[in-house]
Amino acid sequence: MIELLSHWLIRNRENTGDPAVRLAYGRLCGLVGIGLNLLLFGGKKIPELMKGIGKGVRSFKEGMNEVEDNLKETDQKKEETTSNEKKEK
Repeated sequence: MIELLSHWLIRNRENTGDPAVRLAYGRLCGLVGIGLNLLLFGGKKIPELMKGIGKGVRSFKEGMNEVEDNLKETDQKKEETTSNEKKEK
């Protein structure tokens, strides 16, 4: 598997003396290892992680909506105050 991926992803893969090639091989092997661990042991954790991310995004959107509502209310109060001052004059 590493051979196939290295053929596609690593330039000058035959020149293993080059530090850039060695770094690319290391990164590739690390990513493959992480991917395999996720497949083997993360089957139950991935849905929980995605659920947590979804809750975080939803909470962020609600917070942004609250900020927008507060800004609109503040603008309306300023407009009302300005219009009341004009009426009094």
